[in-house]
Amino acid sequence: MKRKVFTTLLLAVFWWMAACSQQGGKPSEGDHLFAMDNLVAWCIIPYDNQNRTPRERAEMLNELGFTKMAYDWRDEHLPQFPGEIRALQEHDIELTSAWLWIDERASDGLLPEHDMIFDAIEEAGVSTSIWIGMHENFYDDLDDAQKVEAVSDMILQVYRRAQQSGSTVALYNHGGWLGVPENQVRVIRETGLDDIGIVFNFHHGHNQIDRFDEALDVMMPYLETVNLNGMEKEGAHILDIGKGDYEQQMIATLLESGYSGNIGIIGHTEGEDVREVLIRNLDGLNQVLSELGEQN
Repeated sequence: MKRKVFTTLLLAVFWWMAACSQQGGKPSEGDHLFAMDNLVAWCIIPYDNQNRTPRERAEMLNELGFTKMAYDWRDEHLPQFPGEIRALQEHDIELTSAWLWIDERASDGLLPEHDMIFDAIEEAGVSTSIWIGMHENFYDDLDDAQKVEAVSDMILQVYRRAQQSGSTVALYNHGGWLGVPENQVRVIRETGLDDIGIVFNFHHGHNQIDRFDEALDVMMPYLETVNLNGMEKEGAHILDIGKGDYEQQMIATLLESGYSGNIGIIGHTEGEDVREVLIRNLDGLNQVLSELGEQN
C-alpha cells in the first residue's frame, strides 16, 4: 500500500511539472528524470536528411534545449568526429557516449574504425561512455558458455582501450542473445569488473515488453541509460513516443523503479529532418507524462 501511494504521488509530481512547462511542449526543467538536462539526443547523425555539419547539429541541439548527445555514426562520419567533439564543447553539450559496433570482423581484435573513435576521444582529452553494440554473427556459432567467454573477452579489450581516456563501457542491447538482460549480466560478471554499464533501448527491446518490470530488476544495478521509443508488439519497430501501445506502462514502470540515469530521445527515422523527429518525441513524452498524471 505504501509503495502504491508513493508511486501515485511521484507520478502526480511529474505530471504537474510537465503541465507547468514553459518550453513549448518540451519536458520541463527541474531536478527529475525527464528534465531537459537529463535527456540525451541519440541516433541523430546517420538518420538526418539535412546532413548537418557538426556545428549545425550542435546549434540545433542548443535550440531544442538538449545539453547531452550520444554519438552514432557510419564510416563516412568518422573523419568528422574530432570536429564533432569540438562543436559540442563550444556549444556546452556533453558527449555522454560514443557507439562502438562489434561484428565478426573484430574476432581478432579492435578494428580501424574503433581506433578512430578512441583516438579522437583521447586527443580531445575527454572521457565518455562507450556503448558496445554487437552483431549476432560475432557469437552465433558458439554454444552458450562459449558466448559468455567470447563476448566478455571482447568487452575486456574495449574496456582496456577505453581506460586510456578515462572512459567507461556499457552493453547496448541490439537484439539477439546479447540483447537479453540476463545474458548481459552474465557477461559483465564474467569480466570480473564492477564498473560496466547497460544501455536499454526500447526500440531493440520488443522481446522484453511483457516482462519489462522483471528485466528492469535484472538490469538495475548496471543501468545507465534508457532510450525511449513508441512500442508495439507487431508492426513498425521505430515509433514516436506516445504512438505505441506499451511505452506508457513501461515509462510508468521506470518511474516506479527509482531509476535515475539518463533518458535517450532518439531521431532514428529514415528520410526526415531529425530536428522534427526529436520535437515529436519530446512532445510525445510530455503527453505520456501528462496522461500518467491524469490516471493517478
